[in-house]
Amino acid sequence: MNKVNPRRLALSILVDIEENRAFSNITINKYLMKNEVSSLDRSFISQLVYGVLENKLYLDYIIKNLSKTRIHRIQIEILNILRLGLYQMIFLNKIPDSAAVNESVKLAKKINYRLSSFVNGILRNYLRKQNDMKFPKYEEDPISYLSIRYSHPKWLVSRWANDYGVEFTKELLKANNESPELTIRTNTLKISRDNLIEHLTNEGLCCRRGNMAEEAIILESMKERLDNLESFKRGLFQVQDESSMLVSHVLEPMEDEFIIDVCSAPGGKSTHMAQLMNNRGRILSRDIYDHKLNLVKENSRRLGISIIETEEFNALTLDKRLLHRADRVLVDAPCSGLGIIRRKPEIRYFKEASDITQLSKLQIKILNITSKYVKDGGILVYSTCTIQDDENKNVVEKFLEENNNFVPLSINNNFLDYTKLNDKFLQLYPHISGSDGFFICKMKRVK
Repeated sequence: MNKVNPRRLALSILVDIEENRAFSNITINKYLMKNEVSSLDRSFISQLVYGVLENKLYLDYIIKNLSKTRIHRIQIEILNILRLGLYQMIFLNKIPDSAAVNESVKLAKKINYRLSSFVNGILRNYLRKQNDMKFPKYEEDPISYLSIRYSHPKWLVSRWANDYGVEFTKELLKANNESPELTIRTNTLKISRDNLIEHLTNEGLCCRRGNMAEEAIILESMKERLDNLESFKRGLFQVQDESSMLVSHVLEPMEDEFIIDVCSAPGGKSTHMAQLMNNRGRILSRDIYDHKLNLVKENSRRLGISIIETEEFNALTLDKRLLHRADRVLVDAPCSGLGIIRRKPEIRYFKEASDITQLSKLQIKILNITSKYVKDGGILVYSTCTIQDDENKNVVEKFLEENNNFVPLSINNNFLDYTKLNDKFLQLYPHISGSDGFFICKMKRVK
């Protein structure tokens, strides 16, 4: 492996994400695996990448005001060098401004020597003018202010402000830019939560009980990668956010039942359901990508779960073999992912308003088709990791209008004082629940 400059690696990751619309977590891991990186540099690289992504529109606003060259005409590597330099100067107090400028110029010289003076000029110009920078005022134009200040596309800020109000939106945007806590799910087939906490503490981790799900543990600090831990290799836990854990609790799978998870990869909910069933019964986990189903198989083996069958299958295709056969069906539908911006900040830049419309059409199709697998008296749960009504409440209401053989069921609130649309829908928001944004609805098939 080659030892590399952490800023150079952060630059490569940012360019890859932007050019290929790649997910940040996957891209960071890919580059870290290929290069020799110390734990300290690993942390610094992640901080740089996530910091730039979380503040990209804010940083670009400054660049636009300092550069005579239009931002879309700036070479992508040079633009990201400027973002990196500005991020360090504005948000990282431990790094001297001179070091941020000098390291950025060095990077630019390796990318395009003649543009290094351009980088030097922009960054030093910011140092001279930072106190005189003009930004939209919250009182005069709250949408523009929030869009730039918290780096969310204007169309999205406007939609949320219209749906929830400006102050609610401000708190939501602020939460989206905060580093989320890492949560794991205790594998109760092998160990209790309290015993796992003790085990993790002995492995050098600082952790505490979760806030909502009874299996949840929040990791407050750790010294190495989770997959290097003995407890991980032994299958004592699975990484999963608490909001995602609630889905299986709402579904309430029972021992010896037949469950279908129609969009299952990477298998967090399927393996959780198997736990709740004490590894007795049958779970059919489907997805359209075989390589993603391999993750379901790998996680099942590590966790010691034997009741999950995987099958490559498109949820938009009706499988007549399964009509009215399932005790419970989970539709964790493809969605915009706007509830997990804290974990994948780049998502906000990849989505357009038109995407939401197309996704809602896809979601209602999947729900209509897969609901036919539920037997009389069986349960159907619809969930997404987004907070858009068009993908959540509106989809469910349309489905219920078209399928009078399904009725919504109340969701018992034994976890926290969530923000609910009503007792028939559960909607989580990051700034209220401290979890990912998630929607869950539970329905029953009646004769």
